[in-house]
Amino acid sequence: MWKIGYCRVSTSDQNLDLQMAALERAECTEIFSDHGISGAGFERPGLNQALRSLRDGDMLVVWRLDRLGRSLVDLITLINDLAAKRIEFHSLTEAIDTSTSGGRLTFHIMGAMAEFERAIISERTKAGMRVARARGSRIGRKPSLTADDRIAARIAIEEHGRTVSAVAADYNVHPRSLIRILKQDATVG
Repeated sequence: MWKIGYCRVSTSDQNLDLQMAALERAECTEIFSDHGISGAGFERPGLNQALRSLRDGDMLVVWRLDRLGRSLVDLITLINDLAAKRIEFHSLTEAIDTSTSGGRLTFHIMGAMAEFERAIISERTKAGMRVARARGSRIGRKPSLTADDRIAARIAIEEHGRTVSAVAADYNVHPRSLIRILKQDATVG
C-alpha cells in the first residue's frame, strides 16, 4: 500500500510547511500540493495528480479534511468514489481512517450529517418558495422573452418565414429555448 499525500493552501502568502511535515511523518511516499487555490471545487492540478496516482489498495492522506475540500457533500462523494476503487482515506487531524472500523464509523456519521443538512436546506427552500408564491412572487429567473417579444418572434417565424435560429439570435436566446417558449404559448392560448 502506498500512501499518497495531498496538501493545499488558499492564498499565495500561506505556506505548506506544516502540512508537508505532517504528511511526511505519516510516511506518505508521494505528496502533491496546490498553492493559492480555493478548496471550493475539486478541479485542482495537484489534487488531480494525486487522484490519478492512486491505485487499488493505496491510501489518500490529508492533514485536515478542509484541505481536501469545503463541501461535506462533495467530500463524501469523493471518498465514496475512492472506496469503490478500493482506495482508503486518512485525515490526520480528524483521525478519520477508512481502513479502520472506527474511521469508517466516523466517516458514515459525517455522511449522515451531510444528508441531514441537505434535507433541511431543501425543506427550508421549498417552504420559502411556497410562501413567496402565496404572496404572488415569481419564482425562478426572469423570462427570456417578454410577452411582446414572444408575439413578434412568432410573427417573424410564421408570417415572415424567418428561421427559428435567426429569430433566436435576434433575441439572444438558444433556438431550443425559443421553440419551448413558443410551444408553451401555444398550449396556454
